[in-house]
Amino acid sequence: MDVRSRDDAEPFTTADGSTIRVLLDGEVAAARNQSLAEATLAPAQETQRHYHAVSEELYVLLDGEGEMEVEGERRRVGPGDAILIPPGAWHQIRASGDRELRFLCCCAPPYSHDDTYFA
Repeated sequence: MDVRSRDDAEPFTTADGSTIRVLLDGEVAAARNQSLAEATLAPAQETQRHYHAVSEELYVLLDGEGEMEVEGERRRVGPGDAILIPPGAWHQIRASGDRELRFLCCCAPPYSHDDTYFA
């Protein structure tokens, strides 16, 4: 059984600007077909608009509020919202309000830097 504490996941800043903690993937567990990370954005911070050619992503918002953009469609999002980002879809998320935005990000197949494309 693979169980990993959030506290054991060292945070780092990704190329899109968010702070990530990899919770489970093929490098820290036996996950072969997906990865799970926690992402955070400071108030008013946004990720750089990008897409993944192969990976499908699911975001699940835990804390804070924001605005999600997928392929030009924008929507306000908050705790409990789940967002589907299909492969190849340009997307960006921005924290709004005065609180940090925190969300889970699941990628299948697993996240790869080589599968992240910027304008």
